[in-house]
Amino acid sequence: MGDQQQAVPEPYEEADLIFHGGEIETVAAGASERPEAVAVKDGVIVFVGSHSEALGCWHGPRTTVRDLEGRALLPGFIDAHGHLGGIGLQATIANLLAAPDGDVTDIASIQQKLRAWAETEVGRESEWIIGFGYDDAILDERRHPTRDDLDEVSTTRPVLAIHQSFHLGAVNTLGLAALGYSSDTDDPEGGVIRRREDVVAEPHGEPDGVLEETAFNPASAAGMGGLPQAAQIGLFAKGAQSAASFGFTTVQEGGATLANLAALREIAAALPFEIDVVAYARADQATAAVLDRDADGDPVGASPEYVNGVRAAGVKMYLDGSPQGRTAWLTKPYEKPPAGKPDDYCGYPTIPHDEVVLRQVRTAYEQGWQVLAHVNGDASIDQFIGAVTAATAEAGPGDRRTVAIHAQTAREDQINDFALLRIIPSFFSMHTFYWGDWYRKTVLGEERAANISPARWALDRRMAYTSHHDAPVALPNSIAILSSQVTRRTRTDKVVLGPEQCVSALDAVRSITINAAHQYFEQDRKGSIEVGKLADLVILSANPVTLDDPEEIQHIKVAETIKAGRTVHPAIGVRTAAHLAGPTPPADYQWHCSC
Repeated sequence: MGDQQQAVPEPYEEADLIFHGGEIETVAAGASERPEAVAVKDGVIVFVGSHSEALGCWHGPRTTVRDLEGRALLPGFIDAHGHLGGIGLQATIANLLAAPDGDVTDIASIQQKLRAWAETEVGRESEWIIGFGYDDAILDERRHPTRDDLDEVSTTRPVLAIHQSFHLGAVNTLGLAALGYSSDTDDPEGGVIRRREDVVAEPHGEPDGVLEETAFNPASAAGMGGLPQAAQIGLFAKGAQSAASFGFTTVQEGGATLANLAALREIAAALPFEIDVVAYARADQATAAVLDRDADGDPVGASPEYVNGVRAAGVKMYLDGSPQGRTAWLTKPYEKPPAGKPDDYCGYPTIPHDEVVLRQVRTAYEQGWQVLAHVNGDASIDQFIGAVTAATAEAGPGDRRTVAIHAQTAREDQINDFALLRIIPSFFSMHTFYWGDWYRKTVLGEERAANISPARWALDRRMAYTSHHDAPVALPNSIAILSSQVTRRTRTDKVVLGPEQCVSALDAVRSITINAAHQYFEQDRKGSIEVGKLADLVILSANPVTLDDPEEIQHIKVAETIKAGRTVHPAIGVRTAAHLAGPTPPADYQWHCSC
């Protein structure tokens, strides 16, 4: 025996976590049955299979065994488009949302909310009294608040009420003065300063306080810039906490100014994000920086790798406005035009000149930036398709994963063009719930409204579409994203809007997991529960895929969110701007949002 050589034992494999005891929805391609257990080691999934094998091969003295107790385990949700700072904004300024996300019903309640916020700690320190989320489609008055309404909130401080679309807003008289808007002010290109109909003032008419698109942007910048700096810095951290509470393990900062992109990185350097943040710079600023002969290097700093939880991926373009605000650019007139507009009113482009749009796409392709384009109306989609077609012909074929954000009114022929050009449609599917009735009766009419967010057309062409929340336009509610795709049930009239566009629960789940990972070029490390991928997971009260009644999806709750094997919701500790100890944001930092 002494002469016999003993075999060297195999290294002992011990998982950090083993999950079992619930429905495990892997979303993996070709998965024929649901596994019983998942094992995680060092933030990575190391086993997916039977419960007995997980315990036999991966259980050790330091392994935590988690019994799901009948709940569901899914891949962590991936935000295909949203605004991280905007999510934080929702938690910082006055909540002007209607039910189910708030309780504003009329202009009087808007006024009350703004007055109350002005007396909060942040409100007292803010230069502007500011609130977000009113919706004229829901207000009893069926109109926007005006300068006169907001003068009743304050005549000593500027007041800003932001429409839920974040494409319009209203200011009081002091707000108009702060912006320099008067009867002498021309409407800016791509925007409208609405005028009083009962007051004659040359040459353009006296502003009534309601501002659209590029006319609204300076008001947003002034209002956000007037928040206390500590509140501005804290928007990103608050946004990440809120997103994690809805099961998101990857989020987006979609359309940051170059200054805000720098601030995001500096904040992350001081306190790394617990979930992944993918950032996109404003295409107009990034393009201008490249074309500036004095500029050095890549102004975006695009990279596939995360640093302190942040990476930049490309640029975001803005080609039109909001259908619910009736500023989106359509090829056919609105069902009912806004007050003062002719019957043939079709909205308008943000960038009227096609060559400017092409320049932005061309520059992005040359720089290797992924392109996201805000396109709601079918006329803006035509403009985008034209630019992508021309830029692709110049640059040649490539795997660019260009994304059409929202694509609310995409026609079937445009979905065909998306497929041919390999453009990924990312639908804001919650429009079917929040504004479905408004679309039917006011925006598009019954026939066109039935095909908003046309996910079924995309599936019929075997396209890996994604869906998003566009927060702060809506809460970053992952469950609402799923429910709105499967049921397409409207908020007020409770009708099914275009039942032929409904998709299965599994397809809806894919739109915020594996498809969204593909959109980000991260499908090899995220988006499904498979060995070798990050342990980005979410525990739900029920599995949306196996519920007998699709109407029950809306009642599912997020129980826990896990990023790389670590629980990030419920939060173990609260991370706020007060914890920042290191670099401070640039001196010119001001938070801006354009959805």
